[in-house]
Amino acid sequence: MSEVVEPEKLTRKDLVTDQEVRWCPGCGDYAILNATQHVFTELGVPRHNFVVVSGIGCASRFPYYMNTFGFHTIHGRAPAVATGIKITNPELSVWIVTGDGDSLSIGGNHLIHLMRRNVDVKLLLFDNRIYGLTKGQYSPTSEIGKKTKSSPFGSVDRPFNPISLALGAGATFVARSVDVFTPHLKETLRAAHAHRGTAFTQIFQNCNIFNDGAFENIREKSLREDNLLQLQHGEPLIFGKQRDRGIRLGSPYRPEVVDLGEGIDEKDLLVHDEQGPMGYLAMIAEMRPPHFPMPVGVIRRLEAPTLDGGVREQIDEVSSRKGRGDLRDALYSGNVWEVE
Repeated sequence: MSEVVEPEKLTRKDLVTDQEVRWCPGCGDYAILNATQHVFTELGVPRHNFVVVSGIGCASRFPYYMNTFGFHTIHGRAPAVATGIKITNPELSVWIVTGDGDSLSIGGNHLIHLMRRNVDVKLLLFDNRIYGLTKGQYSPTSEIGKKTKSSPFGSVDRPFNPISLALGAGATFVARSVDVFTPHLKETLRAAHAHRGTAFTQIFQNCNIFNDGAFENIREKSLREDNLLQLQHGEPLIFGKQRDRGIRLGSPYRPEVVDLGEGIDEKDLLVHDEQGPMGYLAMIAEMRPPHFPMPVGVIRRLEAPTLDGGVREQIDEVSSRKGRGDLRDALYSGNVWEVE
């Protein structure tokens, strides 16, 4: 009988490297790193089966600080490298760490096709609405009017909504969390890991040097409860410090914020459905303060075939019919000649 080897029981210390963590003091990346290391210890995955892949940017230093396998790749191309890794070795748990500039600007095409193909990788988008590593230019998620070194009179670009982009690309798992909401962020990371397919998670992350306070209305304790909507599948859309406000469908087919009481109760509210129609999901994606609370949690989650699974099945099927190929035979088949 073959001996069953139990996965090693990891601690956070096992995932900490000997590298000095070099982000600016107070950066939200520290909180995300800490949460990720803790969650990795709970997943039952051997340490040698984790791979963290990044592109370019502040967030992309992540592989140096995770004591796992990792690749620090080139600008915007982490999804391409991660796809190759997952297809080559499906046993690996592959995580992409990227920023709003890295993934939504130069890497935009790679990002949308990763989600369209539903490769079984987990993507963490650190969104601080600024270019941090290159010292404060506006990014694809910066708001209109943002004054930066590259837009001294205010940006005139319309920003991306990463959640709407992910839904439009057909992502099968779409979620949002916040750097300092540690329990919520951990719960979201666990859900991403459990999903088979591309798990896209936008994480609002404060850049206290170049864009401090960009998410103050949802990060600060005194403000967050009136400005956040925590989504739970099958639960009504309720928010507020007293849990006394909600979202219902008004007329004509537009969401509206209502106060509970005086003839309005939970049965009048919209109920969150992770497998809901695209019209509902798009409506959730577009909610934001000051007119609506900011939704956080799992927005969409559904099952669909994965690219890596399809490739492996195709290889197995063809191999069963034609036998395993031989690289040397392939190279020396057909018209071959030697150059003296």
